[in-house]
Amino acid sequence: MATQQDRFLVGGKPLRADAERTVHTILEAAERVLSGDPTATMEQIAEAAGVARTTVHRRFATREALIDALTRWATRQFAAAVDGAVSDTAPPLVVLYRVTADVLRVKIGWGHAMNRAAVAADPEIARVHAEVLAKCDRLFHRARAAGLLRPDADLEWARRCYYALIHEVTQGGTADADVDALTTLIVDTLLRGFGADPGRPPAGL
Repeated sequence: MATQQDRFLVGGKPLRADAERTVHTILEAAERVLSGDPTATMEQIAEAAGVARTTVHRRFATREALIDALTRWATRQFAAAVDGAVSDTAPPLVVLYRVTADVLRVKIGWGHAMNRAAVAADPEIARVHAEVLAKCDRLFHRARAAGLLRPDADLEWARRCYYALIHEVTQGGTADADVDALTTLIVDTLLRGFGADPGRPPAGL
């Protein structure tokens, strides 16, 4: 069941269940269509959603309003994925795998919207990303304390590399991606890198 945070709001009030399903259908269609053609029209989105053009215009006054709603919706799914996976009691390695997989699913499923959210000048989106950043930093501190990361590891740099790995594997051609395999690849790269033995100097030195 959707929480209040996840509900679509109009005038500060949640929509009826049937209206909410219609809006969700439109947003899912918008994500699919705009992923293939960022210049797609409201009419094309309505056709992909299987609803009348007037239905889309009744829910979203303009194309920009639709795209803004899509961006905020995807951001809420991103926040929910992180909230559901991050725990201060579960072992940090378990949390790292879980949050990586859940975030990948959102970023792959809502890729167009999530890429737009990364550059959107929206205070609500900025607030969500700041909260996620704080949770990630706390997880990385726990990972270092548990010995998953070196005692001298620069946690800000580690987190930036982790973000970059997630971004890289979600760019293009990921619709049928194996999320579990990608998760393992990201976590393994983060924790082990490519060096045969990080503590051993290269031959000849």
